[in-house]
Amino acid sequence: MDRHELAGFLRSRRERIAPGDVGLPAGPRRRTPGLRREEVAQLAYISTEYYTRLEQARAPRPSGEVLAGVARALRLTDAERDHLHHLAGAPPAPPSGPSREVRQSILDLLQRLPQAAGMVLSATQEVLAWNDLAAALVADFSALSRPERNLLRWAFLEPHRGQRLLQVPADAETFAHSAARHLRAVAARYPDDPEVAALVGDLLSGSAEFARLWNAHEVRTEPALTKTITHPLIGPITVNCDVLDIADRDQQVVIYTAEPGTPAQEQLRLLSVIGTQRMDVPG
Repeated sequence: MDRHELAGFLRSRRERIAPGDVGLPAGPRRRTPGLRREEVAQLAYISTEYYTRLEQARAPRPSGEVLAGVARALRLTDAERDHLHHLAGAPPAPPSGPSREVRQSILDLLQRLPQAAGMVLSATQEVLAWNDLAAALVADFSALSRPERNLLRWAFLEPHRGQRLLQVPADAETFAHSAARHLRAVAARYPDDPEVAALVGDLLSGSAEFARLWNAHEVRTEPALTKTITHPLIGPITVNCDVLDIADRDQQVVIYTAEPGTPAQEQLRLLSVIGTQRMDVPG
């Protein structure tokens, strides 16, 4: 525990927060910048005396509950929260399960790709976010339940396999093998997460193919640089497939683009107009 660094860090974070940011009145006689110590203590549900001793580098090592309360009261970012834990001599525990929260900047990025189909995948291959062209090219994810938005369930399980999809990848077997290996590594990173364990259990009990791949204990994955998607309205579309890792969230941004001047580029333009509408409704 680095008491002096911790004290300075707490003071700097406290002084940057205006009372109005946390719903407190500024008051006419406020002489200190930011919040008062007693206000932070109140927001963190700890005693003013103990918080004061933290800022004076005189307190014993705070517990995990105290650190969580202080981080919440000071509105720390993820990086600042981790720094707080390290200064207190209590490194933060790794997350128990994969993050499903997509940063706003990534959501904004998807919408700034009008000529590309983009989506965000969790560590367990759940589609967390997508843009309009991805919905038109791959599936109308808004019409699917959360389990149905998991690509591993698409690849291995009935009735999810092929159900309510707008496309069938020509390289489905390659994807299935890669996804199974990826999940093996994910399960090792999150051994205590019940959702990861439930997904693995469902796949093992529902797919002999997955069970065979799982028992091979392979974790090596090979990126697919191109993908051919058979769309029910447009036909086969061959697109480039680029995957960008979001390391701090253990997520991936998958972007499908077409080579300029190719038929695929015109097909994507047509899909951007058609959207998710279906042309197979009986007249």
